[in-house]
Amino acid sequence: MSEAGLTMKRKSNHLINEKSPYLLQHAYNPVDWYPWTEEAFAKAKKETKPIFLSIGYSTCHWCHVMETASFEDDEIAELLNEKFVAIKVDREERPDIDSIYMSVCTMMTGTGGWPLTIVMTPVGKPFFAATYLPKESRFGRVGLQEVLRNIAEVWEKDRQKLTEPAEKIAEYFRDHSQVKTAGEELTIDVLDEAFIGLLDSFDVTEGGFGIRPKFPTPHNLIFLLRYWKRKGTPKALEMVEKTLQKMRLGGIYDQVGFGFHRYSTDSSWRVPHFEKMLYDQATICLAYVEAYEATKEKEYQRTAEEILQYIKRVMTNPEGGFYSAEDADSEGKEGKFYLWTHSEIKGNLGDSAELVEKTFNVNKAGNYTDELSQTRTGKNILYLKKTLGDLAAEHAMTIDEFSNRLEKARELLFQAREKRVHPGKDDKILTDWNGLMIGAYAMAAQAFGQTEYSGEASRAAEFVLKNLQTVEGRLLHRFRDGKAAVCGNLDDYSFFIFGLIELYEATFSIKFLREAIRLQKVMINHFWDKEAGGFFFTADDSEKLLTRTKEIRDGALPSGNSIGLHNLVTLARLTGDQELEEKALKMTRAFSSEIMAPPFFNTMFLVALDSQIGPSLEIVLVGDLEAQQTKEMLNILKEEYIPNKTVLLKPTDGLDIVKLADFVKDMKMIDERTTAYVCKNFACASPTTSKDRFRTMIKEESRP
Repeated sequence: MSEAGLTMKRKSNHLINEKSPYLLQHAYNPVDWYPWTEEAFAKAKKETKPIFLSIGYSTCHWCHVMETASFEDDEIAELLNEKFVAIKVDREERPDIDSIYMSVCTMMTGTGGWPLTIVMTPVGKPFFAATYLPKESRFGRVGLQEVLRNIAEVWEKDRQKLTEPAEKIAEYFRDHSQVKTAGEELTIDVLDEAFIGLLDSFDVTEGGFGIRPKFPTPHNLIFLLRYWKRKGTPKALEMVEKTLQKMRLGGIYDQVGFGFHRYSTDSSWRVPHFEKMLYDQATICLAYVEAYEATKEKEYQRTAEEILQYIKRVMTNPEGGFYSAEDADSEGKEGKFYLWTHSEIKGNLGDSAELVEKTFNVNKAGNYTDELSQTRTGKNILYLKKTLGDLAAEHAMTIDEFSNRLEKARELLFQAREKRVHPGKDDKILTDWNGLMIGAYAMAAQAFGQTEYSGEASRAAEFVLKNLQTVEGRLLHRFRDGKAAVCGNLDDYSFFIFGLIELYEATFSIKFLREAIRLQKVMINHFWDKEAGGFFFTADDSEKLLTRTKEIRDGALPSGNSIGLHNLVTLARLTGDQELEEKALKMTRAFSSEIMAPPFFNTMFLVALDSQIGPSLEIVLVGDLEAQQTKEMLNILKEEYIPNKTVLLKPTDGLDIVKLADFVKDMKMIDERTTAYVCKNFACASPTTSKDRFRTMIKEESRP
């Protein structure tokens, strides 16, 4: 019977009215799932049952595997329904809950990941933690069935054996999840230590850091670009370029439809875990854009623009917001949408097949091994071993000739692939991830001079401002199916403010700067730790959980405090607000101990610190945005890689900008010509209307 047919025969559980695609995937499981609600906790307390908490997300491959093996199994369902209260949480919808219990899992087991499995008391204090569990014990890995039976037996016969450790775990976690006292002021030396740490873990052959699995970690690359700019260390730039080039060649990149898969299961970037996340596209795009700005290599621009092309084609809501993710699976098999048999390549390409087979390493036996069964499938991942220049030379063609032939073949494969059953799409719109994508589009618009990109960023920003705010002007986290919900967390504010700042500098629309400043004030009012400094992950009036955490370490995403520091520094430079500068200084002191242990785990925070330490350029242009002189001066700014700069435009009728940045009130046009004011570390040179003088000033002042 088909899956749809089975669903029609099953009774729905308490997830049926949720908006989360992940929760709705489980709405017809025989497990009587509850969402994270007071009703579920009240039931657990009334019936004195432990809570079985399962956290995952809709595009998670191993979440699908665990659902099929266990949560659709009647035997497991009967055990859960009788002995536990089962709660499902979408980690993307409720990152506050996920963050706490993932940290608990890491603390208890030394590892983390999804699906996350927690068993806890009726008041939410955990005593068991694990990630993926097979239904039955095998190969030394305990099975879910055995875990549930053992816990149920102890809970009934000697409950204190579980509740007493739960109290101690909760107390220990609360004590160790807070910054107690401010540390010493961070110095420039921490940047050197982070570089050495990254250098030690760098894969000199394949790029990236560590061995396997290998994640893109673009914030490491952005840090290395800034370090190279500051120090002129060739190795820093070499690490960035090696990584970006190898990633683009590998199977982690969708060579047919563009965009990056989540991570590589091997060390060579060839065999991906096939899901595609919005935040990966955004942060990786930022790294390629900055690499282009630093090197002017067209290949980095091409990759960034292909990512943006994928986002516009597949991941953009008609009203402008960006969807969250595409699944790894289609038709129940991981990667099926992306893999090719030799005969499929031959059948779709004809005379061009041989070129594609050699270029993308296709063979008759297949080059893809299924991760679960560890068997060859006869399918091929498309990946490159050499650059287009090297491949063109091998075929005795110019790069343009080779690229054109390859592009025609790629388009044929793309059209053929479009006829396949597509992976599932998680179409919820998250404020934080949208903020990062807005920032990526806006930065690309500035670097490549493409107003189309700033247009896409503006539409998305307007979508968030219209649909993901309360009437009081507070951000909400999730929008889906016409409804917004879930109180905004630190990442929502930090990432969206970041996007608005980049969008202001791409468009000079004062609305976006005004909104960034307003939301920064809201963020300080509701998230700032008044005692120790830094930002809590949840607001002061949000739901009370096990504890109120402050996150600093960068993971797959930069932390909200890392981007939060960047925003404070940037807005202080744009507006001249010294209170923001003081907040930024208090942040670096508050987190100094965590940053030092060790620094290369906190590279996005160090990117902000690099800007805070300086040198930095504050540039004000006074004139009409549409004037030719203004455009020429903005183009001059693209000639140099100046990551630590801010650019403010004071229009000829600059009353509105003066309200936001009082320090520009006396800056005027000279001789009715666009006039540039260039300041370095708050010391300003004489204003100029000369393009040549402006170019010279930028080159001189952009040196460390």
